[in-house]
Amino acid sequence: MASKLFPAIARSTRHAILQVPRPQWRSFSACPQVLSDVLAVHRNKPDNNPSIPFKFNQENLKIIDEILKRYPPQYKKAAVMPILDLGQRQHGFTSISVMNEVARLLEMPPMRVYEVATFYTMYNRDPVGKYFVQVCTTTPCQLGGCGSDKIVDAITKHLGITPGHTTEDNLFTFIEVECLGACVNAPMVQINDDYYEDLTPESIVTLLTALKDSAAGGSATKVPAPGPLSQRDTCENGAGLTNLKDVTWNPKTFMRKDGQL
Repeated sequence: MASKLFPAIARSTRHAILQVPRPQWRSFSACPQVLSDVLAVHRNKPDNNPSIPFKFNQENLKIIDEILKRYPPQYKKAAVMPILDLGQRQHGFTSISVMNEVARLLEMPPMRVYEVATFYTMYNRDPVGKYFVQVCTTTPCQLGGCGSDKIVDAITKHLGITPGHTTEDNLFTFIEVECLGACVNAPMVQINDDYYEDLTPESIVTLLTALKDSAAGGSATKVPAPGPLSQRDTCENGAGLTNLKDVTWNPKTFMRKDGQL
């Protein structure tokens, strides 16, 4: 009898527990708050807050007028990206004041400008050095030449900083980026607006040394010209043209003539 009674008691107890109303709230997370500057969030800083005035200079105002002529007046907010870039070039980075001034010029809500500036990584929302060193570490650059890992190691040792940081003299900012579209000349690096390709640990150190000497007003070391640093002009084969030297077929013989099916 007891063996039959115990299962019934267990079922009734479980049913009673399920009928008890549960509180409609959840406990706060026990995880610590993480403040990250890489998130799409603005936090006021001494060098980046709305109280710092920013206005485009006369030269850039003329450029803005030329940019706005490309768009119908009712769609001038479509010029937000080139004008943000212009503000970054003048100010050094895309501060909150730059964004607010762009919003005022284009008569658009500031939030719409913030959305653009926080979405595209081309806009630096924090100050960067005079030379913004962006090293591609995507697969082709990892495999091409000596490999981008050796380039990253060489830069780290030479500048004394790891990716994501700026040197104490504010001369170099060093980060890792995804594909920059010069895979055939891997490994490569973008410094400001220039591409330097076919790199080796020795050539990247020579390049950085030349840039530092140039910034100090020295002329002992000449800054290499942008492009491949391996003596080739663009991305041609180092041994010259080795195939496809002769036309082996005539396109006209393969094209359908008018009136033919």
